[in-house]
Amino acid sequence: MARVLLLLPTTTYRTPDFLAAAGKLGVNVTVASEEPSTLEGLNPEGLLTLDFQDPEGSARRAVEFARGHPIDAVVGVDEDTTVAATVIAEALGLPHNPVGAAYGARHKPTMRRLLSEAAVPSPAFRVFDRGEDPGRAAKAVSYPCVLKPTFLAASRGVLRADNREEFVAAWRRIERILDDPEVVARGSLRMPPGARRSSEPSREILVEDFIAGDEVALEGLLTQADLEVLALFDKPDPLEGPVFEETIYVTPSRLPPETREAIAQVASRGALALGLRDGPVHAELRVNESGPWVIEIAARSIGGLCSRALRFGTGMSLEELILRHALRVGMPSPQRERRAAGVMMIPIPRSGILQEVRGLEKARAVAGIEDVTISIHAGQRLVPLPEGSRYLGFIFSRAGTPERAEAALREAHASLEFVVD
Repeated sequence: MARVLLLLPTTTYRTPDFLAAAGKLGVNVTVASEEPSTLEGLNPEGLLTLDFQDPEGSARRAVEFARGHPIDAVVGVDEDTTVAATVIAEALGLPHNPVGAAYGARHKPTMRRLLSEAAVPSPAFRVFDRGEDPGRAAKAVSYPCVLKPTFLAASRGVLRADNREEFVAAWRRIERILDDPEVVARGSLRMPPGARRSSEPSREILVEDFIAGDEVALEGLLTQADLEVLALFDKPDPLEGPVFEETIYVTPSRLPPETREAIAQVASRGALALGLRDGPVHAELRVNESGPWVIEIAARSIGGLCSRALRFGTGMSLEELILRHALRVGMPSPQRERRAAGVMMIPIPRSGILQEVRGLEKARAVAGIEDVTISIHAGQRLVPLPEGSRYLGFIFSRAGTPERAEAALREAHASLEFVVD
C-alpha cells in the first residue's frame, strides 16, 4: 500500500479528519509531530518525531526513515508545517512546491514583495524592526493601516490603526505577543536553501495599507501551477478592525459571477507570483470598486475545523481530496455539493477560565445545523484575539441557500451561553 507522511503538530485541529480520510483511502500513514510520542517505540512505522522549525534536519530524518518505509506523499496540514513538508518532499523526489515559494507563502513580507513585483493587487507595505522607535515609524506610514507579525496565522497579532496614537499602542501590543515563548519558537524557522529573508521574523512588524471592502476566502488546488477553485466563501460579518476576528464563512459566494471569476483570476496570479505549483491553496481577498485584492495566500488548506463545511462529489472530504492529489491516485471531479454550507468559528467572548457552555442541545436543534463542536474544555483559559490563537469552537450548517445557512449559524450561536470566570 502507498504510504503518506502527515505532518501533524500536536496543537492542530486537523488530525482526526486527515486520519479518517487516509483510512477511507486505505493507505498507510506515518504521523510526524514535533513532540515525541511515548508510543513511537511500539509503532516505529506509524510515528515519527520531526522538528518542523528545522526543515533540512526534518528532511534528513525523513529520508533515513523512508529507506525502511518508502513514502509516496508528504502533506503538511497547517502554517507551521508547509515549509518542512516542501523540503522533505524535495529530498524524497516527490511532487512539491519550490522551497522559496513555500517560504514566501509563510513569510508575509516576502509574500508582499513577490505580489508587488508581479503587479498583483495587494496592499502597499513597509517592514519595521521592532527595535525601532514606534513613534518615528508612526510618522512614516499612511492611515488607516494594519500592523501584524510576519509569521503568525488566523489573525493573531493583527491590529488596525487610524492614527499615530493607535499605531504606537498596536506596536507595543504586538511586541508583547512576539515575546511569548511559544510565539518565539514558531518564529525560529531555520532558512532552507532557495528561501531568503532580511531579518529574523520575530523582530519584524509588517505595516500595510488597510484595504476596505468585502472579504472572501478561496479554497483551491494547484496542479502544475493551474489553480482549480474548490470553494469560494463569503465572510458576511464586516472585518473592519481594530482586531480581525473571523466568524462566519458561507459558500457558495453570493457575489456576481463576474466578480467571482475576477477573484479566481487574481488568486491564480497571486499563486503564480509566489511560485506555488502544487497542492492546496487558501487565499484571503478583499473586493471593492477597484476589484479583488490579495490579502494572504497560504500553501495549505483552510484552518481549524472549517473544512468540515465542504463536501465534494459523493461525500468526499477536503482532506481526502488533498490526499488523493498528493498520492496521484484516482481523482474524482472535485465538484462541491450543490447545497449551501456554512461554518462559524465561535469567538471568545472575554478572557478568563471557561466554566460551562450552556444551550448546546438547543443550538444543535436549530434547522439546518449539522453540528456544534466546542474545542476548548471547561477549566481551560480563554484568550481572545489578537493575543489568542484558538477559537472556542465551531458551528456547521447546511441548507438550500447561503442565506439560510448563514441564518442557521446565527440562530445557533445566539442559543449558546458561555460561563467564564
